[in-house]
Amino acid sequence: MSDFTDMEIFARVVTAGSLSAAGRELGLSPAVVSKRLKRLEDRLGTRLLQRTTRQIALTEAGRGFNERIVQILASIEEAEAYVGGRSAAARGTLKVSAPTSFGRLHIAPHLQPFLDANPGLTINLVLSDDFVDLVKEGIDVAIRIAELTDSSLVARRLAPNHRLLCASPAYLAAHGTPERLADLARHNLLATAGQDPWRLEGPGGPVTVHVDGRLKTNSNEVVREAVIAGLGIALRSTWDVGPELRTGQLVHVLPAFRASRRVAVHAVYPSRRFLAAKVRLFIDFLATLYGEHPKWDEGLEAIIGDG
Repeated sequence: MSDFTDMEIFARVVTAGSLSAAGRELGLSPAVVSKRLKRLEDRLGTRLLQRTTRQIALTEAGRGFNERIVQILASIEEAEAYVGGRSAAARGTLKVSAPTSFGRLHIAPHLQPFLDANPGLTINLVLSDDFVDLVKEGIDVAIRIAELTDSSLVARRLAPNHRLLCASPAYLAAHGTPERLADLARHNLLATAGQDPWRLEGPGGPVTVHVDGRLKTNSNEVVREAVIAGLGIALRSTWDVGPELRTGQLVHVLPAFRASRRVAVHAVYPSRRFLAAKVRLFIDFLATLYGEHPKWDEGLEAIIGDG
């Protein structure tokens, strides 16, 4: 596509993060991108971006404008696909947000068949363990592992999520195996700051455990490596440590307690009304890939139960 509208150029600048990056993606010079943005701002009578050659920042007006045109552009793309008979193919750029470890383990290795089936598509996979504002960051679809309560987003469940307490045999040999929940107070508990407290379900109902350990980190991957190395007890998902549980590198502890079964792997997106073909096809692809009995849980049926 060579004839881009001013709105499309603006949206691409916001997604790319700079005029030069957007220009490279669109095949336009930074000078042309800047000229088209100025024309759009002049027409609207307000500044949308504070910009330099290296980076841009949305003004308040620009943020509100971007939130509204993202879905408009998606619906235009869908309409063009319908008229052109391309409604079954994904086109353009699909911006996907996912947790770092999950994206590395369970999205990136499976992208080739999806891209092969959709040669007109480019995927921008953004991995972060932080909460991402879909509209502000121009995210088409995000993978979230949570018990979702945000009614402003549309969510589709992709797979169950089993989070269990585990530790290495070496750690348990040195420090003992906890037999009651209260025993955790004597152990080194491993979690990121955002995972404190642990919210568990047990025979008596929901309980919370304050996480107090000697390792402080903002990285889920650091917690994973630390529990495998024998530094303490962690609450980990089977999609993350399934191989270690199967081989015995990690041992399931306090099996009567686990994270909420209402937590699941979801795909979330801003609006059902303007669901672009690329988003729908990607979500369908992941739902088929994972399912209610994902491969990462194979061999762990005795641990996860009827989950």
